[in-house]
Amino acid sequence: MSKLKIGQIGIGHNHGSAKMHAVRKLPELYEVIGYAEEDENWIASRGGLKEYEGLPRLSVDEIIERSDAVLVECDVWNLTRYGQRCVDAGRHIHLDKPGSGTLDEYKKLLHEAETKGLAVQLGYMYRYNPAVQRTFEYIRQGKLGEIYSINAEMSTFHPVSYKKWLTNFKGGIMYILGSHLIDLIVYILGEPLKVNAYLKRTGLDGVDLEDNNLAVLEYEKALARVYVSSVEVNGWGRRGLMVSGSRGTVNIMPIENTITMTYSDLGIADKAYEDMKIYEDIADVPKDCRYDDMMRDFYSYVTGAKTNPFTYAHDLAVQRVLYAVTGDRAAGER
Repeated sequence: MSKLKIGQIGIGHNHGSAKMHAVRKLPELYEVIGYAEEDENWIASRGGLKEYEGLPRLSVDEIIERSDAVLVECDVWNLTRYGQRCVDAGRHIHLDKPGSGTLDEYKKLLHEAETKGLAVQLGYMYRYNPAVQRTFEYIRQGKLGEIYSINAEMSTFHPVSYKKWLTNFKGGIMYILGSHLIDLIVYILGEPLKVNAYLKRTGLDGVDLEDNNLAVLEYEKALARVYVSSVEVNGWGRRGLMVSGSRGTVNIMPIENTITMTYSDLGIADKAYEDMKIYEDIADVPKDCRYDDMMRDFYSYVTGAKTNPFTYAHDLAVQRVLYAVTGDRAAGER
């Protein structure tokens, strides 16, 4: 098995150090050549993290020139710009999320990568959540029947510093956390026929942003609800995904650490007015292993051993829906 030379552009993404941690745990797959960061503020605050110990700091051009594949982990608003530089040079990319720039810019990146046969893997970690993967399996097997409803929640009681950072994005917390949930919904149901968004500003802690958000995605028969908040006490404990169909329901809450998943079908729930379900036996993933399988799959996508089930068209659709939800009309209409 030949190793891939991999480097990282940017250390400013909130998940960047965790991705570096994951690839450094896989020396049989990756030779890590170093990292690049053009913002000295990030070097001051994150350059000393243990995940980067012993690695050379290189220029962006050096990372691109010397790598087979690149982890693009810069500030969110620069992700697509740096990702495009990698694709222009013929490099495979793991692109953290959500995508950035105009929809045209993001579309160009994906189209050119597909044309060149370059892997693009988005950093949506719930794709690798074992309960979510089992839900996908049940849907494929027809155990849930026709899907009529999805309820998805992902909230936190964020500190003031994080909420101030969120003011960089139209849609606030919906742009950052809602994108994770939209990714799963679009994978299950495709693009909605209509989007209804309710983006509320609580003004808590004196920070003016959309921090209490709801979106409803309408399909021919189904409804999908996305709720994200920066002001929910114990929001982590209520993060979840519920998928309901004509034959069964899956409910995951909390979605991780620790995973709790229940399943019910018409054979189990034979009394309409009682709570009848079974608890699924699912091993949780430790927080410091959250991206291990993702990085193993990235290697497989680059080498051609696997095909990414989250296609270029899927990733573009997710961004299109996200822009529609957050009201980024200038980006969404291009």
